[in-house]
Amino acid sequence: MKVVKLQDILGTEHDVDGGNWVSRRLINKDVGMGYSVNDTIIKAGTETHIWYKNHLETVYCIEGEGEVVTLSDNKVWPINKDTLYALDKNDEHLLRAKTDMRMVCVFNPPLTGNEVHDENGVYPVDEG
Repeated sequence: MKVVKLQDILGTEHDVDGGNWVSRRLINKDVGMGYSVNDTIIKAGTETHIWYKNHLETVYCIEGEGEVVTLSDNKVWPINKDTLYALDKNDEHLLRAKTDMRMVCVFNPPLTGNEVHDENGVYPVDEG
């Protein structure tokens, strides 16, 4: 059994600031669950280019308002509280936040806990 409190993550190496977002890594690869879970704040007024070539991600919005634009078809998906989206095809996308958005993000394969996007919006895959 593992119990994690957000307050215990804040201010640690698993409280990662990516500029447009702050991601608190709650469950990471080292726990051995086969996925990772983040509590992420997307900052209001930002647009972030993301392309998880190495990961599948499911995101559940619990606060805020914004949109996702899938770049393969330029489709705009409105995102607000109680909306879930799954990037099931390693979708390259833009994430735009109209207000601060609080998201619960699940990654497979799991993150190690300290990743940030590279210049292409990609998280590296951990080979270890």
